[in-house]
Amino acid sequence: MSKTNRLQHLAIIMDGNGRWAKQQGKVRTEGHKMGAEVVRDITTYCAKHEMIETLTLYAFSTENWKRPKMEVAFLMKLLNNYLRNEIPTYMKLDTKFETIGDISAFSDKLKKTIAETKEITKNNKSLTQVLALNYGSRDEIIRAANRVIDAGDEMTEETLGAALDSPYTDIDLMIRTSGEQRLSNFLLWQLSYSEMFFTDTLWPDFSPAELEEIIGHYGNRERKFGGI
Repeated sequence: MSKTNRLQHLAIIMDGNGRWAKQQGKVRTEGHKMGAEVVRDITTYCAKHEMIETLTLYAFSTENWKRPKMEVAFLMKLLNNYLRNEIPTYMKLDTKFETIGDISAFSDKLKKTIAETKEITKNNKSLTQVLALNYGSRDEIIRAANRVIDAGDEMTEETLGAALDSPYTDIDLMIRTSGEQRLSNFLLWQLSYSEMFFTDTLWPDFSPAELEEIIGHYGNRERKFGGI
């Protein structure tokens, strides 16, 4: 992979759990369960990758509240259990856990689990796994702008960028599974010069092997960042 095509920050829109479940003749929640297993596999791969420093996963959007209440409740329980169960994996992989988005809407129980997971993993260094939770990019940008205004700072690219939920490096590579080819209000600021890949594979079928293949294609792309 060329020096220009560094891969420090990988972002993934994990799409297709419901369709996968339907194809399998199962209820949608089974797709979400399988999707959580894939999160572990992909995080493990990224933690061991020599270049990837940050993995941001679109887990629950601001629009996902529109789903049936039973499904939303299941997703909240699944997230809580996932974080509780994954702490040994985070520690084994030397992976730090972070979030972006407005988690104030979550239950006190879930907010406590999120805070505890962040605290336990805060000194891990091999990888930072960022879950986008109750996240929407427009909402993030509005909240960031209000932070700049409240601080009395001049509104510049630098001050606004620093006030975002995710002041990490810009996204180098963004992948969306399931065949849909849209960003769905995900990291609009950070994706300005990202390379994008769209795969027909549904998230529960996505594998480290396919990710490695996509990274290989990414390495052959010419990234110009607006230049010649």
